[in-house]
Amino acid sequence: EEGIIVRVKFSTIVQETGFVTGYIAVLHDVTEQQQVERERREFVANVSHELRTPLTSMNSYIEALEGGAWQDESLAPQFLSVTREETERMIRLVNDLLQLSKMDNESDQITKEIIDFNMFINKIINRHEMAAKDTTFVREIPQQTIFAEIDPDKMTQVFDNVITNSRGDKRVEFHVKQNALYNRMTIRIKDNGIGIPINKVDKIFDRFYRVDKARTRKMGGTGLGLAISKEIVEAHNGRIWANSVEGQGTSIFITLPCEIIEDGDWDE
Repeated sequence: EEGIIVRVKFSTIVQETGFVTGYIAVLHDVTEQQQVERERREFVANVSHELRTPLTSMNSYIEALEGGAWQDESLAPQFLSVTREETERMIRLVNDLLQLSKMDNESDQITKEIIDFNMFINKIINRHEMAAKDTTFVREIPQQTIFAEIDPDKMTQVFDNVITNSRGDKRVEFHVKQNALYNRMTIRIKDNGIGIPINKVDKIFDRFYRVDKARTRKMGGTGLGLAISKEIVEAHNGRIWANSVEGQGTSIFITLPCEIIEDGDWDE
C-alpha cells in the first residue's frame, strides 16, 4: 500500500505563570497536494526537455549555416530541412500543450453531430492507407450502419494519434463490434509491432510517456497524443485502453455510444 504524507504542526499550552501544561499537535494530510506538486514539477521538466531538444538542434544547424555552410549546395538544403522539421515539431508540441490546457480548464469545446460511423472510420483508414504504402491495413467493419454522436474533428484526431503510433509496423487491423443491447461499439486497432512490457501498458496514456522515445521522435510525436486521445474519448462518454504482448503487438480499444440501424429500420 502507498503511504500518506502528513504535515505536523506543534504548539504548546502555557499558563500565565509560564508553566507548560500541554501540547497540541495538528496533522494535515498533504498527500494529494504533494502529488499535484510533484506532477507539476515533472510536467515543467518534461516541457523544458521537449523544447530544449529541437532548439539545441536548430541552434547547431543555424550556427553552421552562419559559419559558411549556407554556401555548400549539398549541406545547406539539408540543414534548412532539419531546422524546418524541428520548428514544426515545436509547433505541434505547443499546440498539444494548449489543447491539454483547454481540456484541463474544461474550455475545449466538443461539438457533436450524428454521423455514419462506418463511412467516417473508412475515410480515416483510406487516408492513412494512401500515406503508408508499406503498411497493410485490414478492416473488419459491420455491414449494418452504425450512427454515432461525436465531434468528427476531435475523434479524427483520436484515430490519427492511435494509427500514427501503429503505422510504423507492417500490418494494422481495424475491428469494429457493436453491442445493440447497450448501444455501444468497440473499435480495436491492432498492430504487429514489438509490443509493450506489461508493466508499462497503462502508462502509455500518461502525458509525455514514451515506450520507445527514439521511434516517437522520429515519427514526429510529442508524447502527448495518447493523453489527448484519452481526454477526448472520455469527453464522449467513452473509454480507451490498451492490451499488449511483447513480440506480438499492441491493441488499442475504444468504446463509444452508438445507434445501430438494421436494413429496413427506415421503412414505414
